[in-house]
Amino acid sequence: MSNDSRQAPPILQLDPETRAELWPRVIEAVEAYITGVGGGRVATVPDPEQVRSLLSVFDFAQPVTPGAAVDFIVDGLWNNQTHTAHPWYFGLFNPAPTTMGIAADTLVAAFNPQLAAWSHSPLAVEIEQHLIRAFGSRFGYDPAAMDGSFTTCGGESNNTALLVALTHLYPDYREKGVRALPGQPVIYVSSESHHTFLKAAQASGLGTEAVHEVGVDTSLRMDAGALRTRISEDRAAGYLPVMAVATAGTTSGGIVDPMAQLADVAQEEGLWLHADAAWGGAIALAPERAWVLDGIDRADSITFDAHKWLSAPMGAGMFFTRHPDILTRTFAVNTPYMPIDPEAETINPAMHSMQWSHRFIGLKVFLALAVAGWDGYAAVIERQAMLGDRLRAGLAADGWEIVNDTPLPVICFADSTSAEGTTVDYLKGIVDTVNDAGKAWISFTRIGPDFRPVIRACISNYRTGPDEVDGLVRLLGETRDGMRIG
Repeated sequence: MSNDSRQAPPILQLDPETRAELWPRVIEAVEAYITGVGGGRVATVPDPEQVRSLLSVFDFAQPVTPGAAVDFIVDGLWNNQTHTAHPWYFGLFNPAPTTMGIAADTLVAAFNPQLAAWSHSPLAVEIEQHLIRAFGSRFGYDPAAMDGSFTTCGGESNNTALLVALTHLYPDYREKGVRALPGQPVIYVSSESHHTFLKAAQASGLGTEAVHEVGVDTSLRMDAGALRTRISEDRAAGYLPVMAVATAGTTSGGIVDPMAQLADVAQEEGLWLHADAAWGGAIALAPERAWVLDGIDRADSITFDAHKWLSAPMGAGMFFTRHPDILTRTFAVNTPYMPIDPEAETINPAMHSMQWSHRFIGLKVFLALAVAGWDGYAAVIERQAMLGDRLRAGLAADGWEIVNDTPLPVICFADSTSAEGTTVDYLKGIVDTVNDAGKAWISFTRIGPDFRPVIRACISNYRTGPDEVDGLVRLLGETRDGMRIG
């Protein structure tokens, strides 16, 4: 065998000279984006044909140079995406990523640890487990009597919650599925909850009709009395109540359901209580505002996304449960080809979650938390909550009606100065005008049982400051005045 045949293919592992030229190019692009993203448009107006035409030159018959490939994607992303890292982005829960998170994902891509089996990457597995217990304790769980895993996103965590709830209440579900159950299982959500629970019901074989909505109070929080009534009615109709979902920070309105009251109902009725704290759960890290989540420690499981308010790069979901054996009972399988020692007191993520191959998700959280510390994150979250208060007050002073009631920095509002100020066309017109101009990015949504149309602005970007908040109030006022003139 010649020496050449033993060498790595040069097409896949570029030679040292090419790598020496490529890495600085990538780092320069990253640094240019971090320092320059706030100076341009927040978003471009999407044009499907234009984007597809950019890709039409790639038939992959003629390879391009590494530098050209990198330049293409850097230029393309600069000009064809909504820049959630922009300080004027007031949209969904997609903040600027932390510097240490960017470094972490780079290292993970290079070392490429496989976390399916503990023996393959013991440090990585232990880092994730260390983080699970550290964050679980912030939610009030006993770190010595809990369990959890990193997930790809909140959707996976919420799906996990349903599967473990079914396994906990009906152990035969694991082997026999829904046919082993004596009736139709149902889960309870509020009208403001996230729609991942519809996907979870589909994926688990329950079907979307298994998701039953519960009424909300005047603050759009799930009504504990209505939940108790719905459970009683469903049992009388032959349904099997399995899980109730309390949301800590709904997507549209930032509403936090009454955790303690819902925990009382779940305990009395024998249901699994799941807290979907994907975004709002971060408020647990801010000591002066952690009261918002009172009662979350009584939830059987919790969803939390570090890629939301903690600014980890996409995606970094986390699932916690106060039942330390349920993940293994739900997901473990026997297989001869996995390098797993059944006698070792270690966690093997492939036997512990929906995933088999498992990326080192936790490093982006670990490095950022190691550098910032709990106090650093507490200061950031407190600051953003205060900016939410500032935006709420500024909008109210300028004639906008604040529609939602939440201590979190999600503000839903309509125009109380205009007869058309609560209509869909009017509010969408303001949103589209603001977004198309590229100065800021806000969103339109509907909230409440009457699906009231509102404009929504959220502060979850650590780069957003008082100038941007006050500027958004002025921009909205100018846009409103311009529409009246028009």
